[in-house]
Amino acid sequence: MKTKWLALVFVLCGLFVLGACANSAGSTEDPEDYPSKKITYSIPFDPGGQSDVEARRQQPYLEEALGQSVVIQYKPGGGGSVGWTELVDKDPDGYFLSGMNIPHIILQPLSNDDTGYETEDIVPVAIVQATPIGIAVSKDSDINSLADLVEKAKANPGSVTAAGSGTYSGHHLAFLQLQDLAGVEMQYIPFDGAAPSVQAFLGGNTEVLFANSSDLVKYAKDMKILAIGSEETFKPLPDVPTIKAEGYDMTAGIDRGVAVPPGTDPAIIAKLEKAFLDILDEPGVMDEMYAEGFEPKKMGHDAAVEYIATKKEQYSRILEEVKGN
Repeated sequence: MKTKWLALVFVLCGLFVLGACANSAGSTEDPEDYPSKKITYSIPFDPGGQSDVEARRQQPYLEEALGQSVVIQYKPGGGGSVGWTELVDKDPDGYFLSGMNIPHIILQPLSNDDTGYETEDIVPVAIVQATPIGIAVSKDSDINSLADLVEKAKANPGSVTAAGSGTYSGHHLAFLQLQDLAGVEMQYIPFDGAAPSVQAFLGGNTEVLFANSSDLVKYAKDMKILAIGSEETFKPLPDVPTIKAEGYDMTAGIDRGVAVPPGTDPAIIAKLEKAFLDILDEPGVMDEMYAEGFEPKKMGHDAAVEYIATKKEQYSRILEEVKGN
């Protein structure tokens, strides 16, 4: 009798395992049916920053194109690394997306062995916009040019404080590059996102701000913009010289897009890619972006993968040069 009961238990356990496997297999959605439920769109920074502004612009268009609600959440911390670490651990089913910033997703793993993700773990869907990085001081500052800032920093090593978004972010890299090229030492104060860094600067907590072009356009009347990291004169700020024009051979900027976890089905990526890139063709969207100080970009998955690989090689060299000096 005991043997029969043991046999029955083994049979039932086997049926349970088979049923669990069947349910698991059945829960895997056919990419053709995607999406069939709400999508979470995570912003790895505080509300109010450039990533949030773009996500809010995209939200109604995405909901219309995909036929499902898109819920925006915030996961700030570590200059974006907390959110990207969460992203790579999520199921690759297309129902969790994250804002993606370059060079953040490249520089953080290069500079820290304990970031929680690798650049290659971040699977780009699309890159949709960029912001050149500029350098500003307060309206009542005695600094009136980039040359003045460099002179003051040389005279007072380590005393000039500069706000920026995150450590080993685009802002931090621009800060390190300028220090290296100008031969000065300043103090970088990182914040969890562009919005907090701007507010801290406007509140008088730092002397200098490394900021995105969209914030420079928005707060142009509240600060003196010394230079901007675009290749050529930035159209929304025609009176601001480029950093190159001021004598320092560097450009600086941040590219933004959206990413999914590693292992996401290519068919799902393709659907999301189309939904995001089609937004840029909507009447008035690009004009609105330019007016807000953004530079629209239209780069799909394949192009973004190649672009990130190229940028990783470039930023690796820059980081080695800066750290070596």
